[in-house]
Amino acid sequence: MISTNDLSYGKVIKLDGEYYMVISAQHIKPGKGQAFVKTRLKNLKKGTVIEKNLKAGEKVEDVYIERKKMQYLYSADGEYVFMDTETYEQIGLSEDMIEEVKGFLKEGMEVIVQIFEEKPFGIELPTAVELKVVSTEPGVKGDTVSGGTKPAVLETGITINVPLFIKEGDIIKVDTRTKSYIERV
Repeated sequence: MISTNDLSYGKVIKLDGEYYMVISAQHIKPGKGQAFVKTRLKNLKKGTVIEKNLKAGEKVEDVYIERKKMQYLYSADGEYVFMDTETYEQIGLSEDMIEEVKGFLKEGMEVIVQIFEEKPFGIELPTAVELKVVSTEPGVKGDTVSGGTKPAVLETGITINVPLFIKEGDIIKVDTRTKSYIERV
């Protein structure tokens, strides 16, 4: 059993007789009433995504899933191909299985592929990845109206906010859990 307070991306739980992977979990404490956890859950068998509010601190059943270290090779026709680093066996995951994290995948990157009932259903990324900035506006000195950040497009196509001093060609470290800038490398 696991507390709803400990839910995070990638956890697999059993709820109402169905198996779900947590896509997002946000702890909310309203001014009046009981705290709750607002979740987005993906049904592992049907592939559907639901939103569900769970009581804070409530216990839900934690499900054991197999985790295999694999290397990301390439993507083609909406399928992402991964290779087992020990057996060299290759598997493909559809784009909708990794929708939330595909913007951080770089060829050759090692990830953990999650397997439930002998079928892969998702991946776990390292907590931080290094990506190159391919396009961003030049920062204007003294322009801090926007909080000192600007959008930047990274080599994988994902856009995140970065500090004003970051320029094209810089390599930055990005937190894959919060999709936010950590530091320049």
